[in-house]
Amino acid sequence: MASSKRLADLGYKLFSGSMILLTMYGGYLCSVRAYRYFKRQEQLKAAAENQTEAIIKD
Repeated sequence: MASSKRLADLGYKLFSGSMILLTMYGGYLCSVRAYRYFKRQEQLKAAAENQTEAIIKD
């Protein structure tokens, strides 16, 4: 049977590992959101430039 110290060490390692995974997943989600935000800003800027060009041509 496992001693209480060994069980505590195992619990700590499992908890630490899960926190590392959650942190990595949170960083991934943040990166994806930032990427989409900047892509959207580029699209809006391009659309605004195309709109002003169309107005000037008319």
